[in-house]
Amino acid sequence: MRVTSLIIAAVVLATPVAAEELRGPGEFENIEDPSERSQALFNEMAKVITHPRCMNCHPVGNLPMQGDEMRPHNPPVVRWNEAGFGPPGLHCSSCHGAENVDFVGGEGSIPGHQPWHLPPVSMGWIGLSVGEICTQLKDPERNGNRTLAEIQEHNASDGLVGWAWNPGKGRTPAPGTQEIFGELTKFWIATGAACPK
Repeated sequence: MRVTSLIIAAVVLATPVAAEELRGPGEFENIEDPSERSQALFNEMAKVITHPRCMNCHPVGNLPMQGDEMRPHNPPVVRWNEAGFGPPGLHCSSCHGAENVDFVGGEGSIPGHQPWHLPPVSMGWIGLSVGEICTQLKDPERNGNRTLAEIQEHNASDGLVGWAWNPGKGRTPAPGTQEIFGELTKFWIATGAACPK
């Protein structure tokens, strides 16, 4: 009963930022104060970060979510350990191959990428505010021991991050493109990597 309540609470707290488009860094040049511009850039990045394509795989606990509704993963699976590849006998790769696979005789698809896994639990975002996610993202103890430059590289070119814009049938892609997301990250860092309050 408690686990179900926590899942429902996490889904309610994790309502994604509504966004149809992702504005590029040039849209923020009129903000003169570097800290204010940096915060505005991160808020724009948050349109991707808080989208179900990202949030579903960044649970605070061990239970991934799925779908645009961010419902608990079906079949039920768990992270299992910090590596995030699932338990023995039911690794994520048991269902998730190297690429998306369309359902046979129905709408939708099974997402795929090599490798397919959850990030460490320290990188969980569901239920956090945009400012809390930003603070966590900058903390090497909670971001996979990455520098800001490595975070920018990750956002700009990592294939699993890029999957968010090519999620397969039955899923809404993240707003914008990975290129714009990477550029926003670059300019957020260049303006001081300030976090929204």
